[in-house]
Amino acid sequence: MKAVQVRELTPDLSGVTLADLDTPEGEVLVRVRAASLNYPDLLMTQGKYQFKPEPPFVSGLEMAGEVVEAAQASGFKPGDRVRGGAKTGAFAQYVALPAAALRKIPEARGFEAAAAMGAAYHTAYVALAEIGKLEAGQTVLVHGASGGVGLAACDLARAMGAKVIAATHRADKIEALERIARPDAVILNTGRFREEVAKLTNDRLCDLVYDPVGGEVFDESTRCVTFGGKLLVIGFVSGRIPQIAVNIPLIKGFSVVGVRAGEYARRFPERGERIAAEIDRLASTGAIVPHVDRTFALEDWREAFETMGRGEIVGKVLLLP
Repeated sequence: MKAVQVRELTPDLSGVTLADLDTPEGEVLVRVRAASLNYPDLLMTQGKYQFKPEPPFVSGLEMAGEVVEAAQASGFKPGDRVRGGAKTGAFAQYVALPAAALRKIPEARGFEAAAAMGAAYHTAYVALAEIGKLEAGQTVLVHGASGGVGLAACDLARAMGAKVIAATHRADKIEALERIARPDAVILNTGRFREEVAKLTNDRLCDLVYDPVGGEVFDESTRCVTFGGKLLVIGFVSGRIPQIAVNIPLIKGFSVVGVRAGEYARRFPERGERIAAEIDRLASTGAIVPHVDRTFALEDWREAFETMGRGEIVGKVLLLP
């Protein structure tokens, strides 16, 4: 089979190749129909993600496809449409996974939408609902709003009845965010954006700040959280891991909380199952709708990675084996 294999950790994808590999074996063998790129996929090719698999490994966190073979006790059968994944393996024509890593796809949902629904919406739900305890009417500032996890957070927060301020560092994405994310407002999060947030909230500021960016965006976001609010640390796409003097959250009365959505589900599997079921329910009613910006053939994996890395997209990028 064809697969995107990381043979060496490098800063420029030179250690990644489209390889011919044996079809994997496992509890459930799935023919991949669509696989979703996530920023950790890019970081893992460089050895910069917290999970550091040893090369060689097949890249890819998540996918959707159809079952080819399944162990009798797995609960799946050939022909079942499924979505899911592990930390690696999805960017291939076939992937073998344990049954616990898969969910059946509702009949009304296609493979592309199903592949785009997983990690980004799971991260957003854990951050906003489980950790943030978001309530209708509260205000959420979402950084990196044009990326996969950011756009999912905008979509989910709106479905939960929150007021959403979408933030981006690119002026050329404002119109697309207004159209696709449908937030209450879109701002540029370059420089000092606290004053604009204050104006939009009548000086109340934000109950939750959702930050996958880090760096200077985190620094300024500490000025945007209301008393009793939470600054949710999702990641560090900017490249700089920020630091904070603890007297700032003390005096301003807010919490800084780290969000490891995948680990949350692994430590609390019953909650992970409940979250996945709720995401499926919201999607089935049309309350949340993943946005796929563009798709690439598996052999065009490099262009897909580079497109995501340059931040050219609004939403998700998919590989179609």
